[in-house]
Amino acid sequence: MADRHEPASGWAPTRALGRAVLLTGLLLVAAVLLGRIDLVVLATPFALGTAYGLRRRPTALPELEIATGEAHLVEGTPMTAAVAVANPDTVSYDLAVVRTRMSRWLRVEKAGFGGAGVDVSRSGGADRPFATSVPSGRAIDLELTGTALRWGRHPIGPAGARVAAADGLLVSRAVITDPVRMRVYPMTEPFEAVEAMPRAAGLVGAHRSRRPGEGGELAGVRVFAPGDRLRRIDWRVSLRARQLHVAATLSDRDAEVVVLLDVLAEAGRSGGIRGPASVLDTTVRAAAAIAEHYLHRGDRVALLEYGPAARRLRPATGRRQYLTVLEWLLDVRAESSPHEPYDQVFGHQVLSSDALVVVLTPLLDERSAQMLARMARGGRFVVAVDTLPADLPMPRERGWAEVAYRLWRLDRDTMIGQLREHGVPVVRWAGAGSLDQVLRDVARLATAPRVGGR
Repeated sequence: MADRHEPASGWAPTRALGRAVLLTGLLLVAAVLLGRIDLVVLATPFALGTAYGLRRRPTALPELEIATGEAHLVEGTPMTAAVAVANPDTVSYDLAVVRTRMSRWLRVEKAGFGGAGVDVSRSGGADRPFATSVPSGRAIDLELTGTALRWGRHPIGPAGARVAAADGLLVSRAVITDPVRMRVYPMTEPFEAVEAMPRAAGLVGAHRSRRPGEGGELAGVRVFAPGDRLRRIDWRVSLRARQLHVAATLSDRDAEVVVLLDVLAEAGRSGGIRGPASVLDTTVRAAAAIAEHYLHRGDRVALLEYGPAARRLRPATGRRQYLTVLEWLLDVRAESSPHEPYDQVFGHQVLSSDALVVVLTPLLDERSAQMLARMARGGRFVVAVDTLPADLPMPRERGWAEVAYRLWRLDRDTMIGQLREHGVPVVRWAGAGSLDQVLRDVARLATAPRVGGR
């Protein structure tokens, strides 16, 4: 909607045009009243300059567009963006002033038109005006380069531009474009779990199962039977026993891994990729690393949110699933809820009985501990990964705040101990090898005989 002081065309006279017209009129009126021809001579340059400047008046407003660079951007890597201001008119723009907003997680270090970037990291960043001239029928890009500091969908914009033409006598109304979201994927922390899965139930995969079949894990040597492949014959044993024997193997199976993200609470302050990590930072980066590891091994990976939204991502395998996981993680938000979300999350029996459930939780809500205990009592293979920052600062207030903080720590340690008594291992996320010992214990429990009850 155009400003009430501007014409419908979107162009308005500047103060320079008003001063030129006023000065020319005053000189001509004074020349007529005083009968002085020299005042007419003084007014002539102002009149001719104004007429020359307005000889070709612009009619089209500038066009503005925001473009981003790399499609798959990871936090901590360089980012590029551009704000293009185009001149669709046949008249050149004498001056174009462009300004854009940037997310605080997109740190702009250099900005400028036509590749002539200047260091803006210490002068207000990209949230400052940049000026240039735009010839007719051309577009000039305001190039922004810097670093993506944190995962998420970060806005670039809205951006605005205002141009002056006709030798600065006319100015356009502000043209504003909608913001564009730049996708920054979480950095996958190093993670390698070398232990076997508790129970692998698929048809193909990289995990050793307890079933005989075609695979790479030797299970023993047995007498040759119809249907055995000749390449499985163990000639050394056969010659010694004077009867054909074959090498028996265990089949390789894939597994289903469910990564459950507890989003009921957030703690800590995020400092980006180079600063301290909040609960959500640790949760999202750990989920990306775990999903990448198991998908690379050929397993099926599913994601769930333990929160009021109860978002879920169906289990699948392959690189497409990994990209889908990264896209899904960009929308993770901490949401408190007054209700118990257990039935909403698990109401449709989305978990396979053989699935390994890795729960990423800060254990700040009692409902999270109850959820872990209920899954363990239901016979699920559950591993709880503590995502609370280890260096969570103590309250600065003196007196009762410090006492309350220590009591809360004791109560949380007691809750973790009770979970372990219920058979839920709780480990702190530490990157590579974080889950090896826990998976070893869970695999041992899975192979143990179960006592059925009435």
